[in-house]
Amino acid sequence: MSRLFSPYALGPLQLKNRIAIAPMCQYSAVEGLATDWHMIHLGSLALSGAALLIIEATAVSPEGRITPADLGLWSDGHQAALTPVIAAIRRHAPIRLAVQLAHAGRKASSQVPWEGGANIAPGDVGWQTVAPSAVPHAEGETVPLALDAAGLQKVKGDFIAAARRAHALGIEGIELHAAHGYLLHQFLSPLSNRRDDEYGGSLENRMRFPLEVFDAVRAAVPRELAVGVRISASDWVDGGWDLEQSIAFANALQQRGTDFIHVSSGGISPLQKIPVGPGYQIQFAERIRAATGLPTIGVGLITEPEHAESIILQGQADMVALARGILYDPRWPWHAAARLGAQVDAPPQYWRSQPHHLKTLFGDTRLGQR
Repeated sequence: MSRLFSPYALGPLQLKNRIAIAPMCQYSAVEGLATDWHMIHLGSLALSGAALLIIEATAVSPEGRITPADLGLWSDGHQAALTPVIAAIRRHAPIRLAVQLAHAGRKASSQVPWEGGANIAPGDVGWQTVAPSAVPHAEGETVPLALDAAGLQKVKGDFIAAARRAHALGIEGIELHAAHGYLLHQFLSPLSNRRDDEYGGSLENRMRFPLEVFDAVRAAVPRELAVGVRISASDWVDGGWDLEQSIAFANALQQRGTDFIHVSSGGISPLQKIPVGPGYQIQFAERIRAATGLPTIGVGLITEPEHAESIILQGQADMVALARGILYDPRWPWHAAARLGAQVDAPPQYWRSQPHHLKTLFGDTRLGQR
């Protein structure tokens, strides 16, 4: 039996296989509101056969958006805009839903990628960014305002409010975005955190605010809603955040009851040097899983079913997450199940697409070719 297609649980979240769809920004919202693009895009991915769909980085405040076109969940109006999308998926797709809650910090106020992705100065379109310290992401970019005590409390409150809206939407999991150079990661990394108070300096201090946010979100939603964290396990820059610090952070999260950890890397600095290749981040997931025993999601150019299967078989991660690969092939789990001799969930409207030589791919042969 394929291990990739065996059941698994992220805390209270019961899943039919080990395939997750990683959060992927679409830069297609209007003032943070979900649009018909989200209905089409998320609806398509929800029918993929993966067990878990993590909705893209969703800003907890307007100033927390990466770009002006980011999805948001900072008001009841934003919750209402997502309601029909979630409801449609619930009616038609056999998949579990999570959302990645995020604040971009100093990497906010940027152009969308296909317009260059550059920082936008405060003005009609751009806005003043905030961060742990008044250190820009790159030379020439807007210098962020260092968060004071009131600012820290506001950020924490914004995460709490967004988490409660996610729960009200019926979303079953929350992933806090502490990766890719965004605000929570900015607190963790000594490259971006130059504070001299209780939130800066030592590893314990740099972890303090991200852990406070986790504790606040965990306390704000019921236990039946899974809460986990995505991290960058390495900055890929000398003197930056690294694997050993990531293990310490993962241990602290485990003590606080995190249901999973999703292990990525990079994003804090344009000086990063990343040796990109198939599964290039799995080494980090494997080390963190071995050190903590936490349910671990591995990600990073996993494109072949056999590779994904081997990651699970070898205990390098408990689940694999797909991003670019599933955009290219939205039926990747179907094709993986066919190659690995497994079954996958699909709506009955699609059963007749099953090739004749794969009689049990969908686990049901009742639909004839009428």
